[in-house]
This record gives sequence, C-alpha cells and structure tokens, in this order.
Amino acid sequence: MTGHFGDGSLHSLGSYRRLGGYASLERSRGLSPADITAEVKRACLRGLGGAGFPAALKWETVPPKSKRQAPHYLVANADESEPGCFKDRVLMERNPHALIEGLAIVGKAIDADGLFIFIRGEYARQARILEAAVREARETGILDQDVFVMQGANAYISGCDTALLETMEGKKAWPRQPPPFPTVSGLYGNPTVINNVETLMMVSAVLRIGGEPFAKLGAPGSGGTCVFSVSGDVERPGVYEFPMGAPFPELLKAAGGVRGGKRLKALIPGGTSTPVLNADEAMRVKMDFDSIRSLGSFLGAGGVVVLDESADMVEVLRTIEHFLWHESCGQCTPCREGSGWVLRILDRIRSGGGIPSDPDNLCRISENVAGRTICALGDTVGMVAKAMIEKFPEEFRKAAHG
Repeated sequence: MTGHFGDGSLHSLGSYRRLGGYASLERSRGLSPADITAEVKRACLRGLGGAGFPAALKWETVPPKSKRQAPHYLVANADESEPGCFKDRVLMERNPHALIEGLAIVGKAIDADGLFIFIRGEYARQARILEAAVREARETGILDQDVFVMQGANAYISGCDTALLETMEGKKAWPRQPPPFPTVSGLYGNPTVINNVETLMMVSAVLRIGGEPFAKLGAPGSGGTCVFSVSGDVERPGVYEFPMGAPFPELLKAAGGVRGGKRLKALIPGGTSTPVLNADEAMRVKMDFDSIRSLGSFLGAGGVVVLDESADMVEVLRTIEHFLWHESCGQCTPCREGSGWVLRILDRIRSGGGIPSDPDNLCRISENVAGRTICALGDTVGMVAKAMIEKFPEEFRKAAHG
C-alpha cells in the first residue's frame, strides 16, 4: 500500500496506472463473484478496521439475489475517528485510486448495486481528493459504476457499522441492535457490506499477486501486511507498513525508538479503545490479530501508541475515558452513565481527593458496563480501565491514596 508513497503523485490516475493500478479490476471482470471471494479467502485477509473478521466470510453472508431481489450496497467506512489512528487519512490522500479499485472489485464480488464511501466530516480535503479520483476513473471508462462520497457529521460513534448506516439515512447516529446484521438488513433495510478503507485497498493487492502469495506475506490466519499509525513517545511518528506478525520491536525501531532514549513503559496496540500492554508484553508481542489477542488486547485499527517511562498512567486513562464519555451517543444507560462514573472517579483521583477503594470501584463499574450495551463503546469503557489498573496497580493505588 505504501511502496510508492515517495513518488508523490499516486493520486493521479496516470501515475496509478503506470504502477499497475486497475489491473486487478480488469482481472476481476473475467472472474465470477465466487472466484473473487475464494481468492480473498485464500489470502486470509481480515478486516483491518478493528474487528479482524475474515473479509470473504462477511461477503458470503449476503443473501443471493436469486433468493431476495433487493439491491445490494457496499460502503467503505472512512469514518476514521479512533484516537491514535490516522493511516486511512494518509492512504486516501496518497493513494485514492487503490480504494476506488478495491470498492469496484468487492462490488462485483457481492453484486452491489450501489458503492459508497462514508468519510469523516473533518476529512474534507480527503473527500475532495476521492471525488476527483472517482471523476477521473468514470471519465476514462475504467469505472463503470458511480461511487458516492458522503461526509459524516464528526461523531466518533458513526464509525460503528450500524450507526454509520443510520447517519447515511439522515438519522441520529445510534447503533442498531443486531440481529439482523447489515449484510442481511443494512442501508434502507437492504443487504449491505461495510468494509474498512485499508481492507478494500488490500483486495486489489490480493488479486494482483494471488491469494496464497498474499497470505504468505503475513502470519498464520492473518495474511498480507498492515499499515500502522505510530504515535506517542517515538522519535519518528508516522505511518509504517509491516507484514502481519512482525515483532513490535521492529516497528518501534522503524519509528526511531522511544523518544529521547527513554525506556518503554507501555504500548496501546490498536488505538485507544484497546487494552494496554506493559513493556514486557510489548517487547515480545507480534503485530497480528491472534498474537495480540493472546495477551488480552486487540490489533484494532492498527493505531500504535507508545508510552515512555515518564507517562502518568492515571492521566492517560483519564484522557481516554474523557473521550469515551464525550463521544457516547447516550442510547444505552450502562455506557451513558457508567462512562460518567468512571470519569468522575478519575477526576477525583487526579484532584487529590481519591480514596483507597477507588481502583476497585473502577474495576467493578467496568465489569458492569462491559457486555451490556448495543455497540462496543461500553465494552471499551470497561476493558480499557480494567487493563490499565491491572497492569499498573501500584500507580493507581498510590494516586488514590493522595
């Protein structure tokens, strides 16, 4: 995905085609939807927006049109709002045609009648770049179907698949209670596949090099590469592409190491909604879905946040929980109220008014929020707090005692 970023002109259709762009789309026109899906299944391509669900398996849950004559829709989820994640912005800026090509290929795989890109409202520049790229592809005849670029209203919750659909329909961004899932009843009640920007871009790479070679680039069960957003206490924050399963120390080295030569204290591996890892766990973890999950966290959307020895973990957690409280849509009582309780306790601790039972109270509240909400934001409120307290208990105990 990032191999030609240094060229500076991939946003141009001519440059993209000179580098082999749209060859995968041409190849897909000689394949059946089942052939495309099978190739992606062989690639072990998993969703790169957070959940890590196998992409091809999601497509296979779309009802065949022979059984239901409803239109099928495909939506690129470009509502990148997770703190610590910024790779989609860079990918869309520098390689917009790769997203359009991936959309067109997956559109054929699911027999889509409408293709959409739902992009974060703050990404106005990226939206204009995508619209220009769509026009180029349409005017030259490469793309035989319209792609509609829709901008959101800047709500974090709109990144949730079903809240995104509600927003597209002009409603409040409240997640829907499944089932049914979007692939059965999505946009306007019709079967809808929602894939992340990077996932769709990777589909063109799969068809270009083949499913099995793509799978071999990565780790067992997690094929290909992943583009990581690296930020925090590193010398060179930025976007880095590595094979799935690459050891975290290699990624850290590419980013220049911990800033100022300090020691590593903690790693947030997939954006701030993923549980923290301590330094020992970080230095032995491999950056793929299953390896990170084995340590109790998630690859998420690849938003790697590095924290050095000077990090105040109570303040780190307070900052994360303040964001989650602010962005809760308020639909589910456990999330709406629980996020506020967590934040108030952390605020009290930071102001010097903490009591010894506060860390235990935070864990108890977290356990009562998780698993009791429609979307994963409530789970995040709980698991992020619980992991931070369990990994750094003395820091929270000391802060709570004033």
